[in-house]
Amino acid sequence: MSYENKILQMKKMLGKKVEKQVATEETAFQKPNAPNYTEQWQKAGLTRIDNDFGIVFKRQVHYPFHYQHGHYQLQSFFDALTKWQSADFEHPYALDLDEKVLFFDTETTGLKGVGTQIFLLGFLELTDHDFVLTQYVLADPAHEAAMLFESSLWQKTATIITYNGKSFDWPQLETRWTLNQKVLPKLRTQRQIDLLHSSKRLWKNDMERMKLKSVEEEKLGFSRLGDIPGYLAPIIYLDAVKSGVPDALMKVLIHNEWDLLSLITLYVHSTNLLFEEASDESANTYTNIGKWYADLKKSPQSVNVLEKVTAQFDAREAGNAQFYLAIQLKKNKQFNEAIDAFVASLHFIEPRKKLQALEQLAMIYEHQMKDYKQALNYTLEGIQLITSTEEWRMEQKQKWAISWEKRMHRLGNKQ
Repeated sequence: MSYENKILQMKKMLGKKVEKQVATEETAFQKPNAPNYTEQWQKAGLTRIDNDFGIVFKRQVHYPFHYQHGHYQLQSFFDALTKWQSADFEHPYALDLDEKVLFFDTETTGLKGVGTQIFLLGFLELTDHDFVLTQYVLADPAHEAAMLFESSLWQKTATIITYNGKSFDWPQLETRWTLNQKVLPKLRTQRQIDLLHSSKRLWKNDMERMKLKSVEEEKLGFSRLGDIPGYLAPIIYLDAVKSGVPDALMKVLIHNEWDLLSLITLYVHSTNLLFEEASDESANTYTNIGKWYADLKKSPQSVNVLEKVTAQFDAREAGNAQFYLAIQLKKNKQFNEAIDAFVASLHFIEPRKKLQALEQLAMIYEHQMKDYKQALNYTLEGIQLITSTEEWRMEQKQKWAISWEKRMHRLGNKQ
């Protein structure tokens, strides 16, 4: 049977069970019976947990602090926390030493829609002695409330660290919780750190794909041997529920386990980069870091990183760094230094940035240096760039041309 047909079959099956569950909830909640394959799943290594809403299967693994995952031991997380404690600036990814942290990932029966259910909740958290992985597996769709309740997210307060969790995992969890709100305690709102966002910030234009597996292989030194493709996880869960055989499902749990371990090492690696303590990264990556600090209005950190890029890499590689550095220098009213950086960037940045650089140079020479001739030269160069760049839309070029010609006439009158 094709992948598409199996997905359709799964949705029909889940839909029927969800409808049955909703109909039951509208009258009075009745605890569902345990599936007939419960013993088989227990023999595979899952623990049965009973609560007021049904049953849930649980898997737990303990990792010593020296456990190695790719390039990093898990205890390097403490080094990352120490770096943030010593930082003299604020950052949205900073954590306190005593902050409760929960690394979180899910596996679902689809990608969107009310009919999509979470069949695996995965957590990795720190104890006084080790890191503990806890996974809750949906016994079948009728036991959804049991799994959600057992997660204790209705009573925990923690910073949730995910990979695409803000856009996917947490909204999915909120949806499922809402559908069970008549029987479940209210889900708590948590602070979230989404490492997909930091990965895009750090490696924009440096990595073609931002899937966690790609980041693991290219940046974290971890390769998944024998991993199941993520898109097969829903089919595997469906087959496990239909047949009662959990063998392939256990591989999905390993897949989720690796996701969670990589969240720790990715947080560590991202922190090291932000503190410029990771090697073998490109000028582009460090330029992205400098720009990130600038966007956070942390000008000293931005200037520090960008100046190092311009000093350590050749002019071509450092073109974008010179451009962003110039913007910060201008904001700091270091106009001579800003001019030098803008000029150094001109031959190595893409046309839109070049037009911005020419505009900034014209403005500095007109308003700060009172050198109207030089301001006019850069204005004319900007007009020529607008005219000659074919990739821009005609409407946009005409709009820019009007603005630049006004500047040209104004400067001509000042001479």
